[in-house]
Amino acid sequence: MAILGKIRSKGTFLIIVIGLGLFGFIAGDMFRSCETTGRMSSTRVGEILGEKIGIEDYQNYLNEFVECTKITSPQADEDQIRSSAWNAFVQNKIIQHEAEKLGLTVTNDEMRNVMMQGSHQVLMEVANVTGLVNQQTGRFDFNLYNEFLNNYKTQRNQNPQAAEYYDKIYKFLTFKVKQLREQLLTQKYQVLLTSAILSNPVEAKFLFDAEKQESDIKLAYIDYKTINDNDVKIDESELKSKYDEKKEMFKIPEEIRSIKYILVKKIASAADRNALTAALNKCAQKLKDGEDPEKVVREGRSNIAYLGVPVTKKAFTNDIANRLDSMAVGAVMGPVESQMDNTMNVIKLISKSTLPDSIQYRTISVVGKTNEETKTKADSVYNALVAGGDFETIAKKYAQTGEKAWLTTSQYERASNMTKDNQVIFNAINTLGVNEIKNIPMTQGALILQVVDRKAMVTKYDVAIVKCDITYSDETSHNISNKFKQFVAGHQSLEAMEKDAAKSGYQVLEAKNVMTSQGGISGIGNSRDALKWVFEADKNDISEVMTVGNNRDEILVMALTGIYPKGYMPVDNEDVKNYIQQEVLRDKKAEKIMEKLNGVKSIAQAESKGAKTTDVNQITFASPVFVSDIQSQEPALSGAVAATEKGKFSAHPVKGYGGVFVFNVNDRRTVEGKFDAKEYQARAAQNNASMVTRSVFQELFINADVKDNRYLFF
Repeated sequence: MAILGKIRSKGTFLIIVIGLGLFGFIAGDMFRSCETTGRMSSTRVGEILGEKIGIEDYQNYLNEFVECTKITSPQADEDQIRSSAWNAFVQNKIIQHEAEKLGLTVTNDEMRNVMMQGSHQVLMEVANVTGLVNQQTGRFDFNLYNEFLNNYKTQRNQNPQAAEYYDKIYKFLTFKVKQLREQLLTQKYQVLLTSAILSNPVEAKFLFDAEKQESDIKLAYIDYKTINDNDVKIDESELKSKYDEKKEMFKIPEEIRSIKYILVKKIASAADRNALTAALNKCAQKLKDGEDPEKVVREGRSNIAYLGVPVTKKAFTNDIANRLDSMAVGAVMGPVESQMDNTMNVIKLISKSTLPDSIQYRTISVVGKTNEETKTKADSVYNALVAGGDFETIAKKYAQTGEKAWLTTSQYERASNMTKDNQVIFNAINTLGVNEIKNIPMTQGALILQVVDRKAMVTKYDVAIVKCDITYSDETSHNISNKFKQFVAGHQSLEAMEKDAAKSGYQVLEAKNVMTSQGGISGIGNSRDALKWVFEADKNDISEVMTVGNNRDEILVMALTGIYPKGYMPVDNEDVKNYIQQEVLRDKKAEKIMEKLNGVKSIAQAESKGAKTTDVNQITFASPVFVSDIQSQEPALSGAVAATEKGKFSAHPVKGYGGVFVFNVNDRRTVEGKFDAKEYQARAAQNNASMVTRSVFQELFINADVKDNRYLFF
């Protein structure tokens, strides 16, 4: 009882203690739960149709997309590639979602049929890169594709030196086939969508008449510019009313932010350029003296490695390729500047020859425990083949198939480097005659090579190139950065920067529509960190000086000037307000002019009211009238002319974009042409389908509620 009494006397205290204990227990679970949720959120690159997109899944897709795009477009901007990757990823998710609801799929048989035809844009791109081309049609060759897949593992294992190239081509083909399936599904959805859009004979006849009926008019007009803007009074209620009328124009599917910024590019000084020219002059002299081109190119720190094998012009950038045919074999050119890629170049044309673009070959790899054993075995195989032995039978003795494979120049000419073994192999493949056999000693083992067939003779070049960027030195970089940082430190507001920027040699630029879905800021390379700052900053914040640029060769400072949440751009946005003001201004000017012209019955009466006149001929309803005197397209005038009979004066003044018009229809005629109801019905449906398709895809994107968090990761 004494104990119970003590407990009762301490009841309030115990309740607090127990409560705190329970709270600690619950809070611990809550913390762990929040921590788990936080970790999950921190790995989400975005959200599409409620599906959380993990960073790992998207990263894999992005890596494939970037790698394959750089193969087809080596000079493409990486920020643009990343933006294209995200857009394709989002579109594929949305189309797959819609297709699943409709039961649309792309079957394996459909894929096979398209690949056998070989004319799809994706397949033509594949053919151009890989050389899997049908020599008769110029299209993608499905049989060569299957032959490559069948021989892929065997060839990469038999020839470890070429494994990197086989892997690269295999990955490229795999991604492109996946991309082809995605595009075919999108096309199916579009076909289904457009098939639901019909026309009729009445609309077809209307379209025909709109194109074939021409009118000539005498036009009287009063230009809006005849009324001074300051003479027109506009109040806020009129702006609000016009904004409400046009509000759907200002719908934004995601948050938009605006910035003003100064971007400074670091460029080479005169001293930097002179130093580079001196270094390249030394490289040019070494090449003229006959030094090893591979060594000269490597020591010259060239952007392009010396392959040491003959390649076509496709292997070179245009600035190099365009010079080759004007050079004699053995000649050295340079240093020459290329503005195309901001480089200084030295070029030596080592050889120029006519060689096959497609070569069929087969190999047997020979490896012994010692170099002597390898040589003995390789000589034995070579002698047996020269004596007439069956290639595949002998290959099986060495656990190989000896199958034939095709090699095209495009499969190796874009390589970033080339081993000595590969140089020997590719040179042998290029120069051996049909059925000729060669025993090639290699770093490890030996390779017995036979060329079986040669096709499509082309001009190939062996070229040594020392290509170096014209870039700034550390000293120049330091000077440029210091000057800019001092400017920013002394101008801690946007107003101050705008006032003094020009005096210091800088320019204040503006980006009004910055969105996370862009993956960067338009006009600023490698701007993902800058984009992250933009969406974490508050209005009027000034950023620190950041390093940006595709080559990290630019510095940047930004001021956040506007934040516009998803929904509608507000009327106080500068661009929106300017647009609305111009619309209201035009309306009010039109009212004044129309009051003046109301009741006029002829061109002469319109002239007496201050109108100017001109002749406008060959007007059709199908296209807007262009009034050259005021440099304005006027679709409303086209409609009014079509509704007015020949010889008649316009019933009412027409409000246009550039002024107010009255007119007299002097002549009307039908241009020669036979009405084909089916043709014009199909065209009308196609015109409608184009508009509907754009609207549907835009609506699908909005409804997908896409959330883009890439700026947090990339």
